Amino acid sequence: MTAIPTFWSPRIGALEPYVPGEQPRIEGLIKLNTNENPYPPSPRVLDAVQAAAANGLERYPDPESLALREAVAAHHGLTRDQVFAGNGSDEVLAHAFFAFFQQAEPLLFPDVTYSFYRVYAQLYGIDCVLQPVDDALRIDVDALAVRAAQGCGGLVIANPNAPTGRSLPLADIERLLVACPARVVLVDEAYVDFGAQSAVSLIDRYPNLLVVQTLSKSRSLAGLRVGFACGQAPLIDALTRVKNSFNSYPIDRLAGAGAVAALEDEAWFKQTRDAVVDTREGLVLQLEDLGFEVQPSHANFVFVRHPAHDAAALAAALRERAVLVRHFRQPRIDQYLRISIGTRAQCSALVDALATVVG
Repeated sequence: MTAIPTFWSPRIGALEPYVPGEQPRIEGLIKLNTNENPYPPSPRVLDAVQAAAANGLERYPDPESLALREAVAAHHGLTRDQVFAGNGSDEVLAHAFFAFFQQAEPLLFPDVTYSFYRVYAQLYGIDCVLQPVDDALRIDVDALAVRAAQGCGGLVIANPNAPTGRSLPLADIERLLVACPARVVLVDEAYVDFGAQSAVSLIDRYPNLLVVQTLSKSRSLAGLRVGFACGQAPLIDALTRVKNSFNSYPIDRLAGAGAVAALEDEAWFKQTRDAVVDTREGLVLQLEDLGFEVQPSHANFVFVRHPAHDAAALAAALRERAVLVRHFRQPRIDQYLRISIGTRAQCSALVDALATVVG
């Protein structure tokens, strides 16, 4: 065991930080490992960012991000006091864990889901219960509802789930909200725009619902780091209290301007989103032809395994052929690969590379 450096606090020494997907420094790699959008953002975004860069960078941005929150509210049919904005959905999630889940009872979430949830819980000293997904890697809504009704410190669901891509219908989300009325139910919708049902429509009926989304995926703004949460005003007020105790200016001028422009260009969003979905459906058929088992996906990635080939070996073989995919060395999913949806040309290159490896 490595000794903890003298100046570290005990909790820092015990942390197991989240490991992001590889960001390569080698030219020419096909990057299908971090769920980025393969298409650029709306041209309006670039115009807005350039305009913001040309005027006002010597001054702090709006600490309340009013223009952005109003744009999100208009998009979702909410009011701005029902919207919180942060530096990517990861920061929004971190604030939510701090604000809502430090309870006497344990936080509840599936055992196969976004691995950052465990990191947040460890960082803040939150006890958690991991409810197993079923053998098909589906979230067990019945078991979650029963466990939540017995008492929990809150409930977190990624919908669509990561890294599987599977989604739940709104009826299942409502069951969980009803089962956990005294605690916050957080629905992480990072990938919702690629085919799942958003729970934003339930916000006015459920005061314990917090929906978190990001502009990194379907709006092609991973490089600007903009996320937001939607919920009734008391939940948003709590997040704002945490934000203002941590960083009063999480959204800089460039990110705020670009985010508003992205939300306003609905035509560009639909065009690029539909291209990703169409490519995903075609890729699923090609992977199945190669013998892969593919999880049903409503995200901008697919989660696959091959019964005759080790997943880690496949990932290594693909990297040798200049294609990056994501392999998780985690229980229950260590024989799966998560493959982000690229352009048609990138996915064709992936299939060609896989054909030489598994064929």
